[in-house]
Amino acid sequence: MISLPLVYTILALIAYTTSFWYLFSHLMSKRTPNHWFIAIVLGLGLLLHAGVLYNDMLTPLGINYDVFNLMSFTSLLMLLLSLLYSTYRPVLALNLIGIPVAALGLILGFGFSKPNQFIEQHSIGLDFHIILSLSAYAVLFMAAIQAMILWIQNRELKNKLKKRIWVNLLPSFQAMETLLFDLLITGFVLLTVALVFGFFTIDNFFAQHLAHKTAFSIVSWFVYGSILIGHYKFGWRGEKAIRFTLIGFMLLAIGFIGSKFILEMVLHR
Repeated sequence: MISLPLVYTILALIAYTTSFWYLFSHLMSKRTPNHWFIAIVLGLGLLLHAGVLYNDMLTPLGINYDVFNLMSFTSLLMLLLSLLYSTYRPVLALNLIGIPVAALGLILGFGFSKPNQFIEQHSIGLDFHIILSLSAYAVLFMAAIQAMILWIQNRELKNKLKKRIWVNLLPSFQAMETLLFDLLITGFVLLTVALVFGFFTIDNFFAQHLAHKTAFSIVSWFVYGSILIGHYKFGWRGEKAIRFTLIGFMLLAIGFIGSKFILEMVLHR
């Protein structure tokens, strides 16, 4: 018998695929996409994606924090935020990145998550800390992708390439850079609150194998703080902003995903 989560997964992937090809075909042919159609189809896909996560993560024994579930949850948040940002910034095309990431996260979460990854000392405060951390990771993941796109745009502009795919497809470099700092501010605030909350809700960092994750998160916090101060006080932008954004996310990813992957998949803890 086909399970309900499998049905939800298939329908969500259909919604994601439909919205992706609709948006891609309209942008490539320089036609204006219907924002309401994108919002409705993507919203349906996100709801179905959330239904799959609800079944995988919320169990009678507690919340299942398997690494693949977290990847699925993070990808869902990223696409949701991408859709929300595109309502007030001319960056609808960025959903062409968010949709495949969400689809991949959904497939990984449904196909590879384990049913027994629970936190022994469960509390509402700890759950709130984790949700904040995931939200910060999703926003800063978007910022890293934005920085990579800006680097490509900058390269196309400087080299005066004949086929300027990203320059022609996306808004101006200045508009994209403005969105980058919107993302950095949002992610920095969420990361700050998550770190503060973590210090008050987690009792023993070493016993829970969190010391290395916290260290990488704090270093990345300083990197993001530096670029924001440098931008608004000294006018840092362009390649310097791109470089700092990517370094900060690399540190955050090592601490957030890398350490959890090693603990679960290599050390079996």
